This record gives sequence, C-alpha cells and structure tokens, in this order.
Amino acid sequence: MRRILLTGATVLLATVVAACSSSGSSTPSGTSTTGSTAGSTSSPTSGNSAPSGTLTISNEQGTLWNCSFNPFNPSNLGEGITMGQVYEPLAFVDTLQNAKTSPWLATSWTWGNGNKTLTFAIRQNVKFSDGTPMTAADVAYTFNLLKKVPALDVNSVWSVLTSVTQSGNNVVFTFKAPSVPYFYYIADQIPIVPEHIWSKISNPVTYADSNPVGTGAYVVKPCSAQNITYVANPDYWQPGLPKIAKVLYPAFTSNDPANTYLATGQAQWGSQFIPNIQAFYTSKSADNHYWFAPIANVSLIPNLTVPGLNDVLVRQAIAYAIDRNKVANIGEYGEEPGANQSDIATPTFSAWLDSTGAAKYNYGYNPTKAKSLLAQAGYQLGSDGIYAKNGQKLAFSVINIGGYSDWVASMSVIQQELKAVGIQLTADNLASNDFFSKLYSGSFQFAYYAETGGPTPYYEFRQWLYSANSAPIGKNASSNWERYSNPATDKLLDNYAVTTDSATQHQIVNQLQAVVLSDVPFIPITEEVAWFQYNTSQFTGWPSQSDPYALPAAYAYPDMGQVLLHLSPK
Repeated sequence: MRRILLTGATVLLATVVAACSSSGSSTPSGTSTTGSTAGSTSSPTSGNSAPSGTLTISNEQGTLWNCSFNPFNPSNLGEGITMGQVYEPLAFVDTLQNAKTSPWLATSWTWGNGNKTLTFAIRQNVKFSDGTPMTAADVAYTFNLLKKVPALDVNSVWSVLTSVTQSGNNVVFTFKAPSVPYFYYIADQIPIVPEHIWSKISNPVTYADSNPVGTGAYVVKPCSAQNITYVANPDYWQPGLPKIAKVLYPAFTSNDPANTYLATGQAQWGSQFIPNIQAFYTSKSADNHYWFAPIANVSLIPNLTVPGLNDVLVRQAIAYAIDRNKVANIGEYGEEPGANQSDIATPTFSAWLDSTGAAKYNYGYNPTKAKSLLAQAGYQLGSDGIYAKNGQKLAFSVINIGGYSDWVASMSVIQQELKAVGIQLTADNLASNDFFSKLYSGSFQFAYYAETGGPTPYYEFRQWLYSANSAPIGKNASSNWERYSNPATDKLLDNYAVTTDSATQHQIVNQLQAVVLSDVPFIPITEEVAWFQYNTSQFTGWPSQSDPYALPAAYAYPDMGQVLLHLSPK
C-alpha cells in the first residue's frame, strides 16, 4: 500500500496551504559543499559501461495508470511517478539522516539577510532530455510559474515568498519573513521544468504532460494503462549513470496480486504491506529482503471538541490503557513497531527523543494507572463495565479506512484494550473518500490516521499542533484534525521556523514533546514506516539501515530517483 507518503499528498498540500511556514523543514546552516554528483550518504557509482538490465517495481496503486505525468498534479500521481527519475529538484533532503542535504540541480546554497533570502547556485552543463540546456532561467521560471498559476503551487511556497529572481547563474528566493522550514519544499519537493516547453502550454493545470521532458536519468517510453516503462536517458548529466537500462512499473489495483508478483520474483522492488512477510516473501528466496524505516506515527486521534475527550485526564488514561506493542505485533504482524507518546519515530529520529521528558510520564502499558486517572476525573464504573460521569458514558466511535486490513486489525486490538479499562470504542470502517471527508471536517469522535512527517520531527509536530492548521467543526482542517489550540505551542513552532541553529531546534522539539506528553492531543500507536521489499539476485546498491541514503519506498519522491541512481546490475 502506498499509505501516508503518497496517499497523504492531499494532506500535505492542505497543511502547507493553511500555515505560513508549515510542516516541512530542512535544517540548512550556510552553504553546502559544491558537488558534481547528486547523492547522500553513499554516492552513486559512476562508470563508462552502458546501462543494462531491467528492474520491475511492484506497488499497489489502487488504479490503472492514466499516463499523465504533470509533476504539479498530485491527484493523478504525476508527481510520484516522475519526481526524481524524470524531473529533478535543486537538492536532496534525506529524511532518514536528520535532513542531510546534498546537491542536485543546485551545487550550493546560502541563507542571508536574517534567513529572509536563500540563494542557489545552479549546476551548469545540464541538459533536458530533448537536448536543450537547463539554466538558472528555467529554475526561476519554474517557481514564477507557480506564482502565476497558484493551482500548481501544491506546496504553497508563494505563501512565504515575495520574489524569485535570476542573477546570472544564481537564483535568489526572497521571503516575507524568516521561513527556514520552507527550504525542504523549495529545494527538495519542486521539480524544475523547461521554460521552452511549459511557457507554451495554455493550461498547465490540466496539461497531461504525456511525454515529460526533464533533466532526470530516465525518460518515459512508453506508457499504457497497465505499465509505465522508463528507459535510461543517454544524455544524462551525471557521467556513467544510470546503470540500469529499463525500469518497468506495472499498475496494480489491489494488494494481493502486487504481493504475489513480488513473491514470485517477477518484481525486484516492492513497497507495500505484506501480512506475515517472512512466510509469504523472505522464505521464498535467500535474495528476498525487507527493511521498514520508521518515518512518522499512526495515531488514535480524539476530537477535542467532544465531551469526555476534551478532558486531558481521559486522554492520558487512554494513552496508558493501550499496549502499543501488542497492537503492532497483532495488527501489523510486527512489521511496524509500537510508537511512543513523545511522538518521535525511532530509530530514525532517536537523536531528537527527550528521554528525560518521556520518563516523567512513563507512558507504558498501565491499565491500573488508566483507571486511576478516570476516577480522578470524576468517572465511575457502571454495571455495564463502562465509566460514566453525570450520565455521560465514555463510549465513542472511531473512523478508520476499511481498505487497510492491518489498520482494521490494529483497531480491533485497541478496542479490546480500552474495553478492559471501561471505555467503549465502536469502529466505523469507511471507504477512503468518506474517511477523509469526515476527518477534515471534524465529523468524528475518534479517527485513526497519521500525519506525513518530514526530515525532522518538527514537521509532524507542526502538522498536529499548529492552530492555523485547524478549523471550526464543519470546516476542513488541513491537519490538526483533533482541533488542538495553544498559543504557547504556536509560538514554539514559529520560533523553530526562524532559526538554522541545530541546538535551538532540538531544544524546541524537546518542548514540543513535553506538550504532547502533558496535553495528549493525540495518542501515537504504531510507527508509520516506508514499506520496502527488495531482491538482490540481479541488482546491488539498495538502501539499507546501515546505508539509509534515501527513503526506500518506490512511492517516495524524489527518493525514487536517488535509489535508481545507486542501483547497478550484477
């Protein structure tokens, strides 16, 4: 399943639109090292041999391909199937390495004027796949196109920018106010498109871009409803790359056939949840492997306007009542670890975890503590086994996505855990469209979902906690679906946005963890992972826990392009 990284694209979009410097952040501190190759921990291995071999991806998309590759239109998956391998960004921000940032189409960048200007030096001698040189003019054009046509500005960069101008080989971004978190969106998330093509398009919003022309290592040849074929760009600017000649991306409308395609060796790269993966996949071949890197958290989300759930003692009781590891082991087959109430996905962001703060509350599984808190809040246990106060029972419904079988199974465990401490939870498993409609509008008591996160924990905290991301019940909230509001928390998030100092950022994130521990605006249950299965019989260079040079899921962008540049046929 594609899950949060791509299915959450609309969530990401809405979050950014709602807040001035919303939930993405890089932590740049000055100027990068100029580099000739785009890479991260391990650089792609270049050489003079011709590309060879065919790599096949197995990833359930839920739909057939429409062969629309417009990278500014997430609703048709164009961004996820072009960004990185066909179109390229200015830099690469590695989510798995504390926002480690590497050159791509820019060779260096510098913050100035109190973090209100950001200047990129654009790489020279790069060509688009049609042979036209890519220059700083194309970069400036790309961003000004987003200003001219706001519907293309899916990351809402123009909510914080005043201008983007070319100055020789540099492009200068001027901000309305210090907006350091927006580095991630500007540098990593926006594809650079050719001015000589896009300037002639009458309606870039509806433009299909069926023959995308980018600077990337691959071009699309051909595409059908059943399959996308990427072939190596013979004029790619990184010498000797890519190493793989062809990439096939079949369309799968459901999970089972995608899993079977992978398990039978017809595909080498998978990106979905596979129940009992050891029996179904790794036992089939010694070359079959998987690695699930935690990137965010799947949470039980209380609607803070609902009586009972607006009581912090009740929310704290719920946090103590749930055995997160049990949920992970049963609902997720142990493939996603149990989360912590600090909302820090580990080990990815272990360096950010405030262990001292977490120890103060010690949110381990403790049903006795949960019952004590409910009694402290004035609730009494009824003859039906449910706590109540003034005739109001602690009985709630929870919306969930019915198509996510593991989440449905996880919710069943959560229901049992809460029933054991006197809280009744009734599951409402919905189709995705119905789920998101209720989630955004606040038409729920509990919901089960995750934020998108980003290269540091700040992103997820801002998505959950920033009051500008909320909305009155009945109006759509971009994130902060629980409707949490605290001016002091908003101030912490705003302070993070103006600094590039790592120590200050860590201090602020510690304070944000304290907010989640004390106020419990949501309850993290399991860690959301980047689903990744791979076969090593034909290709080497896969990302791994020891070399996490990119998010390994095929639905992650622009990371997919990084992975393809690192892979080599055996």
